[in-house]
Amino acid sequence: MDKTVNTWFVYRITTVAAVGGLLFGYDTAVIAGAIGFLQTNYSLSPAMMGWIASCAIVGCMLGALGAGALSDRIGRRKVLMLSAILFAVSSIGTAMPPSLSWFVAFRLVGGLGIGIASILAPMYITEIAPAAIRGRLVSINQLGIVTGILLIYFVNAGIAGLYDETWNISTGWRWMFGSGIIPSVVFMLLLFFVPESPRWLAKQGYVDEPLAILTKINGEQQARVELAQIQSALSEETGTLGEVFGPALRKPLIIGIVLAVLSQITGINAIMYYAPVIFKSTGDGSDSALLQTVLVGTVNLLFTIVAIKYVDQWGRKGLLLVGSAGMAVCLLIIGGAFHFDMVKGYIVLVFILAYIAFFAVSLGPLAFVIIAEIFPNRTRGLAMSICLGALWVSVYLVSQFFPILLESIGSAYTFWIFMLLSVLTFFFVWKIVPETKGRTLEEIEHSWGTDKPAAVPGNPLPIN
Repeated sequence: MDKTVNTWFVYRITTVAAVGGLLFGYDTAVIAGAIGFLQTNYSLSPAMMGWIASCAIVGCMLGALGAGALSDRIGRRKVLMLSAILFAVSSIGTAMPPSLSWFVAFRLVGGLGIGIASILAPMYITEIAPAAIRGRLVSINQLGIVTGILLIYFVNAGIAGLYDETWNISTGWRWMFGSGIIPSVVFMLLLFFVPESPRWLAKQGYVDEPLAILTKINGEQQARVELAQIQSALSEETGTLGEVFGPALRKPLIIGIVLAVLSQITGINAIMYYAPVIFKSTGDGSDSALLQTVLVGTVNLLFTIVAIKYVDQWGRKGLLLVGSAGMAVCLLIIGGAFHFDMVKGYIVLVFILAYIAFFAVSLGPLAFVIIAEIFPNRTRGLAMSICLGALWVSVYLVSQFFPILLESIGSAYTFWIFMLLSVLTFFFVWKIVPETKGRTLEEIEHSWGTDKPAAVPGNPLPIN
């Protein structure tokens, strides 16, 4: 890494932004510990159970679709603050809903915050990060997500262990949802101590402000070069919806949408949201299932750290290929265990953990990294909204239909469907997805057009 980079400053603001990822993980995964108690308390059918688990995703879709345009208008940091407020309101409302309908309404509010954070946290980090360590820094957002997931798994297990099953069914799940108010307030306060995105400021016509931020990150000489590149790139763009869907950006848009969808329909949220239900189906009780779910979150966290360490050394594409291939093998074995009634013991747990590990070093962080990198500065907000909107549609479909699939075709065939989709992911990455490590955002942008950027060390070939 360039010695002129202010490492402390860059990592500090990245960590603050990644707290948005933590809220994302915390709020989406809280349902894992609560869904069984909600099912009993409200006598939920499989279809209704799917809706309760996935209703927040409808809000996520809306939040993701609107976040990019809103952040283009008022700034990245202000919209991140809005997401913190929505998280807080949702935490309070879902903890004490007057009825199941009100619970759904407040989950939708929280979903808006999740959708916003899913767009803005990686976008903000991408626009701040020096090219040499951008993959690592954007992956820290995924570390925030998996930390949030692991944290709420511990919180859920701790709350569930306070009293008996009857208390959990009537009250415990309320504390699980209400606990989200604490990280929401922390995120809001921390955002007052980070700058606005220099690329957004430059897009608004400012010069001194983005130059000051870039100077603090890269040193004055590199900051002036980078600002000139940003201004040049902005002058060449229209930033309209027509441009996003135009021929020049057709390939990155296809890559972004398909990668976003594949990162979810390969089964990760079925496991993260329904892990206790899956482990109960192998014969474990509620307490054991919740503890095994904590183990899932721990593995997710540890292997995300591995991805952060190596993404800028090994590149995005190699990790994606290894990860998707490993996921396919694990899902094949998990499905086989259910098909041949070999679920007793540790085989399902071991290969679910292996699946999580492969996901965490590949699709988990790198889908966000690539989607945040491949679009031009001025259209990044709009294009990322489209891609992440597609992601949340996929999350909704998996969350809604996973319990129905388990009941209708059984666990084995459900996991084998995810296996086939993981195989599809491998071939899509192999044939279509480019390597972007080591390039500035402006170099990546120009590579989609007729003008090819100069080769850079470690990545000598053009990416299209």
